[in-house]
Amino acid sequence: MHAVRERCVWTQRIDHRDLVPYLVEESAEVIDAVETGTRADLREELGDLLWQVLFHAEIAAGSADDPFDIDDVARGLTEKMVRRHPHVFGDAVASTPEEVLVHWNAAKAAEKRERTSVLDGVSDHMPSLALAQKVVGKAAQVGVAAPTHRLAEPTSEDELGDALLWLVQRARQQGWDAERALRERLRALREEVRAAEQT
Repeated sequence: MHAVRERCVWTQRIDHRDLVPYLVEESAEVIDAVETGTRADLREELGDLLWQVLFHAEIAAGSADDPFDIDDVARGLTEKMVRRHPHVFGDAVASTPEEVLVHWNAAKAAEKRERTSVLDGVSDHMPSLALAQKVVGKAAQVGVAAPTHRLAEPTSEDELGDALLWLVQRARQQGWDAERALRERLRALREEVRAAEQT
């Protein structure tokens, strides 16, 4: 990556913001590979996503103000994973996934003491259904209930929003991923459209 950044005139002009669309695209392609691709597709797409990480780290290494490189990124990640897995690297005990989550959340809370809301750190750039599922979960942590709307015919955009949030809440209660459910149904609909076009 260092050689590419040093010798490629296009790469030299790229900054963190310029890379964002590529990061979004590569992340989406990893999801496609996980859900519908082959092992070879997944291996390739993970490599493309890793390239984005390496690219960002190389850009950061050239910063005059606060430089860091891929080794710093890896070191920080390793330290975080050790802290968040005291049942693996320490004396804590976790024999169920729920107990693991307790340790994870406690470590995360200790790391993020400056946060004043359960919503701090939740990105508005997530896809809307995934964001809704995340926010509904955070709301439940502080006793805020999702809308209780039932699946009636919405008569306004506000009511449609309430109906969608209610569906997301139901999905969360069932342990389902609302974003993935819609993606998979859209995938099936696309196949139906293509089949209809062939007749």
